[in-house]
Amino acid sequence: MGYLARQLAGRTDPARDAGWEEPPSRKGFFTDTSICIGCKACEVACKEWNALPMDGDLDLTGNSYDNTGGLGASTWRHVAFVEQSQERISAARESGRRLVDLGMPTVGSPPASPEASSRGVPAGYGTLPAPPEDHGPSLGELLSQKESAENGDLGTTLEGTPMVGPLPEFRWLMASDVCKHCTHAGCLDVCPTGALFRSEQGTVVVQADVCNGCGYCVGACPFGVIERRTDSSVSVTGDGHVPNVGVAQKCTLCYDRLSHDQEPACAQTCPTTSIRFGARDDMVAAAQDRVAQLHEQGFTEARLYGANDDDGVGGTGSVFLLLDEPEVYGLPPDPVCATSKLPEMFRTAGVAGLGLLAAGAVAFLGGRR
Repeated sequence: MGYLARQLAGRTDPARDAGWEEPPSRKGFFTDTSICIGCKACEVACKEWNALPMDGDLDLTGNSYDNTGGLGASTWRHVAFVEQSQERISAARESGRRLVDLGMPTVGSPPASPEASSRGVPAGYGTLPAPPEDHGPSLGELLSQKESAENGDLGTTLEGTPMVGPLPEFRWLMASDVCKHCTHAGCLDVCPTGALFRSEQGTVVVQADVCNGCGYCVGACPFGVIERRTDSSVSVTGDGHVPNVGVAQKCTLCYDRLSHDQEPACAQTCPTTSIRFGARDDMVAAAQDRVAQLHEQGFTEARLYGANDDDGVGGTGSVFLLLDEPEVYGLPPDPVCATSKLPEMFRTAGVAGLGLLAAGAVAFLGGRR
């Protein structure tokens, strides 16, 4: 694939293609929603470090415990709260099992490690009992044949033994959403002023003093992340002044902190390590191991989002482990960078232009006769 083609779609090294010579490894997040407790510490840390104004007067939305509503120019981290009944949990597990049957993602036994064994079942299911070597029953022993019959056959272990995860009557899905820092970022591609740039870590950063507020980036983002700040935000200093009104704003993955070898504020403050930060390749590997662990425990609803480098945005810098379909979390199931269609659009425009020229020539020649 040539240089120009790599700028629009497919696998690529975004920092190197942006002109950085010998860039460091691409950085990113791994957000494990299965252990998120919805404390919103990441939201608070993000606002404090970046001096972000409040969105409105913090009025309750009436939509569960979610009072921020979504990502925006003044909310760069957003924790979603999704209530699910047993019926929906069962449907999520079944759809995940179908993905496993198709071979994506691959289910395998992750290498045994203290870190892997310390992580248990998803939040909301209770704690995992002590393993047999610690004189406790195994999870398989606790799940009787009666429960298996009631809940359905939801997968098998590598030895072929039926394995199902607990099926509660109710659960919360909590997930901390953030800018995806796409490999092929539509917002970056359409910016006419160069206000958005690709950092040496492969992230996408906005320069507020260069942005002219045109809003092209807002429509180009397939995730609806970036927005222009309005004067409806509340000043954090109390003097009524809201900075960068009319300017596009979003998560920078704490570019100022990365420049000083510090991890982003949200990852540093997360009490459950639901938000992890590091080299993107390491984050994808950790996410794959975690999915395999949950599948072995019978939680087939676990799946990855953003880890596929062949998707419509070339993979994302922010990788998520989800416990249901992406739409449940407000994420597009198949995001596509709009600029990846540029070759097709130019070809179509070229054919249309040639057609108009041919039609004009025919009309001109016909008129002379």
